[in-house]
Amino acid sequence: MITYYFQGLILGAALILPLGPQNAFVMNQGIRRQYHIMTAFLCTLSDLLLICAGVFGGSALLMQSPWLLGLVTWGGVAFLLWYGFGAFKTALSNNIELTTAEAMKQGRWKIIATMLAVTWLNPHVYLDTFVVLGSLGGQLDAEPKRWFAMGTVSASIIWFFGLALLAAWFAPRLRTVKAQRIINLLVGAVMWIIAAQLAKDGVAHMQALFN
Repeated sequence: MITYYFQGLILGAALILPLGPQNAFVMNQGIRRQYHIMTAFLCTLSDLLLICAGVFGGSALLMQSPWLLGLVTWGGVAFLLWYGFGAFKTALSNNIELTTAEAMKQGRWKIIATMLAVTWLNPHVYLDTFVVLGSLGGQLDAEPKRWFAMGTVSASIIWFFGLALLAAWFAPRLRTVKAQRIINLLVGAVMWIIAAQLAKDGVAHMQALFN
């Protein structure tokens, strides 16, 4: 059974490593050393729920509901555009130290709400957990399926907590004005690129729906 665990671990790592909304948010919270452990825990918990839903057959609702999938897609596009705009605004601010300091005053509940949005409003997370992991893990028998799911969840635990702790460790070097401008420009660009890809997929989905 350990083979299925490592299959899940490797596949989970391959899906989670590319820079996306979740990773960017966890990294920023680590750099700010602001509820970064809580953020990593909540991201891991969200992944646990999504992975279990995908692997153990809960993906049918989303995949069989084109309107729900479209709602998630366009909600994700709107959120990513807004999040990217905020990152660009911070990067181009004349007083980036003040802007960053204001961001660090965000309360716990606002951080939780943002974390939930970057996770649950990102249609890519459903494609990864429901389509990719669900199609592979769903074909396994009960016992191998559990080991496969544990492997993918382990990848999330290792990655999110590792990213949060490493970002906090390097925080003194990454809090400089130059580093903050580069990081926010990178985050903004990634958010808008993903939003553009989602919008393209959303248009294609709507065309297929009405044809």
